[in-house]
Amino acid sequence: MQKGNIGVTTENIFPVIKKFLYSDHEIFLREMVSNAVDATQKLKTLAQQGEFKGELGDVTVRVALDKDKGTITISDRGIGMTEEEIDKYINQIAFSGVNDFLEKYKDNANNIIGHFGLGFYSSFMVAKKVEIITKSYKDGAKAVKWSCDGSPAYEIDEAEKADRGSDIILYVDDDCKEFLEKEKIQQLLNKYCKFMAVPVAFGKKQEWSSEKKEMVDTDKDNVINDVEPLWTKAPSTLKDEDYNSFYRTLYPMSDEPMFWIHLNVDYPFNLTGILYFPRIKSNLDLQRNKIQLYCNQVFVTDQVEGIVPEFLTLLHGVIDSPDIPLNVSRSYLQSDREVKKISTYITKKVSDRLLSIFKEDRKAYEEKWDDLKLFINYGMLSEESFYDKAKEFALLKDVEGKHFTFDEYKTLIEANQKDKDDQLIYLYATDKEEQYSYIQAAKDKGYSVLLLDGQLDVPAIQMLEQKFEKSRFTRVDSDIIDRLIVKDDQPKSNLSDNDSANLSQVFKSQMPKMEKTEFMVEVQSLGEAQRPVVITQNEWMRRMKDMSRFQQGMNFYAQMPDTLNLVLNSDHRLVKDVLSTINSELSTELQPIESELKGQEARLAAIRQQQEKKKPEELTQDDKDMKSECEKAIEEQKQKKNSVLNGFAAKNDIIHQLIDLALLQNGMLKGEALDKFLKRSVDLIK
Repeated sequence: MQKGNIGVTTENIFPVIKKFLYSDHEIFLREMVSNAVDATQKLKTLAQQGEFKGELGDVTVRVALDKDKGTITISDRGIGMTEEEIDKYINQIAFSGVNDFLEKYKDNANNIIGHFGLGFYSSFMVAKKVEIITKSYKDGAKAVKWSCDGSPAYEIDEAEKADRGSDIILYVDDDCKEFLEKEKIQQLLNKYCKFMAVPVAFGKKQEWSSEKKEMVDTDKDNVINDVEPLWTKAPSTLKDEDYNSFYRTLYPMSDEPMFWIHLNVDYPFNLTGILYFPRIKSNLDLQRNKIQLYCNQVFVTDQVEGIVPEFLTLLHGVIDSPDIPLNVSRSYLQSDREVKKISTYITKKVSDRLLSIFKEDRKAYEEKWDDLKLFINYGMLSEESFYDKAKEFALLKDVEGKHFTFDEYKTLIEANQKDKDDQLIYLYATDKEEQYSYIQAAKDKGYSVLLLDGQLDVPAIQMLEQKFEKSRFTRVDSDIIDRLIVKDDQPKSNLSDNDSANLSQVFKSQMPKMEKTEFMVEVQSLGEAQRPVVITQNEWMRRMKDMSRFQQGMNFYAQMPDTLNLVLNSDHRLVKDVLSTINSELSTELQPIESELKGQEARLAAIRQQQEKKKPEELTQDDKDMKSECEKAIEEQKQKKNSVLNGFAAKNDIIHQLIDLALLQNGMLKGEALDKFLKRSVDLIK
């Protein structure tokens, strides 16, 4: 028997392995099975090269649980090890100490991977004792047993083993007993080993026993993996159903994908894989972490932000590359030039695939656009280089459901939708039903209206305004139709300032009190055919509030109230009737007030003109008091006038009806207010 200490000068190497090298305990099983697969593949290679002339036979890697003994055993029929090889590859962890180890590899954990033995030592994350019973494939080799209890001390002794290969026996520690549960091991094997290149068996397949009334083991191995997953095969040999079937294997509960890209490159790096385009319409965060990263068919991670551009994390599928630098636990990607090359390549392949689909079958592409739009918008917003490619296949859809490329739509609207400053105005709606009347008003003018109802359409608008020359996006309900695209011939109100002020006041006084909502009232000449009252919301302010949901630092916009404009059409007969009633019914009351108001305003103007000739320090207290008294008198007359107008408005059903119609059109009339509107509507019909 040989005894000794593992080649380190400190007893702290095992805590370092547990805490520094491996952040996630469960990956021990991946490392153990992966080592067994590697040993098997090395034997296959030797056989191909003629260096091993024996029979390969069954090369299945087997994982076995013994709950009573508290062990997990991983067995292979690979190359095995001699006593000298154990000493070389297992015992010699060639670090002078923990501190040197940490210092040497703190910035480049990638280098550790090539160091024999460290993958094996992940077993000590869950085991209090580990045994290796191994026999080399070489002629005349003797079986040996290595054991270690988690300290630097180990023992090597002769052993009985009839066959080549290795059995790794893990005596599971008391604080890791969950790894002795069959369901747990099955879950981990399914996660990490599902596509390893050598068959991996865990127990036997089961079938129902009518005699025992339970599931019982058969004599067939329960092989948990597919040794030739789809991405390792030539695309020319595969059919659509193969890709769809593989997708169902990866994501059993998902809808079928729209289409896919089969990656296969061997220069300047090795990379294979299949990326699927899922049907995504909203909820970005729920779609992430769906791409699985493999290294030689061994699962590494589904957090691929380091190798795949952020917008491509919305895709599903598999990427497999031995050239992706990983840390020793194979769980995190290192940012380096090779990763950036791979990222650029994947972006290019995705762009090329989308462009080819668009060109080959535009109709089918347009049918998928609602599912694709979120993904493409995300890409254009987050990757400058992607926009340069995507502008060829990104689409705009109008409210009629017709699709246009950016250039096609510009050609469509540039003759009719330029304003007086030669800006091209892209009109859009976000909801065809809620904004129907605004859309119709725009269409009546001969304008085209886009439908931008996607989750990322608001930030996409901001981006496109920067990309398109002399262009602006405006929502159809952000202003009255004649001010959406301002031409030179703007209509002027035909009312006097006093009539406009009176109309504004009677409507403003009856506007409902709504939380975080303010109403401004204005009078405009819109034409007899237009609606009597229209509610609009400023494009810029609404957009800032929408953007605050996407960008940090814009929360103050979200806290600001919605400012809505109630626009009164002075040309409409109902608004004219309200004004006529004001002038006929209130003239006796209002005339003396307005006369006094005009007199006080004229007096204030004279006072200001006189006082403007003096310097501030030359103004006497009498001067200040005179101005203050005049301003107070004006305010009193205004309040008096507003009181008369407000009293009139409170009893006028037409004013309330017009306001409620405008609110109803915008989905803002609810509850008691809606009930009052319905009752009033019935009364007015009488």
